Amino acid sequence: MTGYRQVLAVPGMASLLGVSMLGRTAVTASVMALTMYVVLGLDMSYAAAGGAAAALTAGLALGGPLLGRMIDRRGLRAVLPVTAAVQAVFWLSVPVLPYAPLLGAAFVAGLAMVPVSPVTRQAIAAMMPAGERRAAFALESVQGELSYVVGPAVVILCAASLSPAVVAWGIGAAIVAGGAGIALLDPPLRSGNEPDAGGPAARPPRREWLGAGMIAVLTMGFGCTALLSGVDLAIVATLEETGQVSWAAVVIAVLGVASVAGGLMYGALPRPLPTWLLLGLLGLVTIPAGLAHDWRWLCVAVAGAGFLTAPTLSAMADAVSRLAPAGVRGEATGLHASAQSAGFALGSPIVGLAIDVSAPAGGFAAAGLAGLAAALTGCLLSRRTPRRPSTPAHREPAGTASP
Repeated sequence: MTGYRQVLAVPGMASLLGVSMLGRTAVTASVMALTMYVVLGLDMSYAAAGGAAAALTAGLALGGPLLGRMIDRRGLRAVLPVTAAVQAVFWLSVPVLPYAPLLGAAFVAGLAMVPVSPVTRQAIAAMMPAGERRAAFALESVQGELSYVVGPAVVILCAASLSPAVVAWGIGAAIVAGGAGIALLDPPLRSGNEPDAGGPAARPPRREWLGAGMIAVLTMGFGCTALLSGVDLAIVATLEETGQVSWAAVVIAVLGVASVAGGLMYGALPRPLPTWLLLGLLGLVTIPAGLAHDWRWLCVAVAGAGFLTAPTLSAMADAVSRLAPAGVRGEATGLHASAQSAGFALGSPIVGLAIDVSAPAGGFAAAGLAGLAAALTGCLLSRRTPRRPSTPAHREPAGTASP
């Protein structure tokens, strides 16, 4: 645990992780809050709720690299207040918007979502030496897992006991508070030994950094989140078939707890593992989970997948930080976030189709195969990545894993 103590001892790191946890949990729960408002507040179908959620998700996927590019050019404090203001207007307006305008507003809100997670990753890359980032990214991935466990559950509970409109206002307030907190902290986005750390960084052409290695990481990010969203759906389908759907929350909670444990253990390892290997193992252990037909055995089956989830996600974030030059790190982390959002959006429909044409076990198989395909693609692309010459600004420590 020495690595974690070193991470938290870095000035400003503990505050950054704490504030970003608030904002990230709210951003994660925003899709569920919108879903609950359409179903309970507007008294419309789940299909209509899915349309609103899809509009928000599409905006998130498209807005990530655009906001990242703006941060690279204009800085953090020029972007975060604007995005926070957009979120405040949107979430305050949600309870008075009819369905059709809500769809357009949700898309705009997704485009201008406060970039909590990408900014946190940029700051970690700037504040931590290359050889010590893995522990910091492990904490960041654990933070993400906790947000997925806590955020949607709190929204569902509050929407059922209070009002979906009040929940929408609360989500908006939390997102704005997270963005404002990060803006006040103003963490560095480039380290002192990176070019033009004190001013606007020179932007290298995309062909210099958006090569095979970066495309490999983006592909694996898409495949990993497609797997994870598919696993959630397959869990519900499996337990519904056996009449145990009420236990789905317990199984998903076990998945999240196992992921937290795996992330903490991975960050404490002396040497990293290649991202493609972690994702491939995640895909392999996911496939046989479909053999479990009781909620107790399903808890055991998904624990292996959970144990590899946070390590895989943290390895991807670390790889992006190493492959992206300082001047385009915002755009690169935005692309990574967009790839993950696209995986979440497409994973459930793909796995749902597999379940419809086969059985719930087919859902786990489809999710695992999606992860394996992405891992294989990432492995092949990574081998095509040329080695960068070692320079004082880009020298990697011994034992740094490839994507």
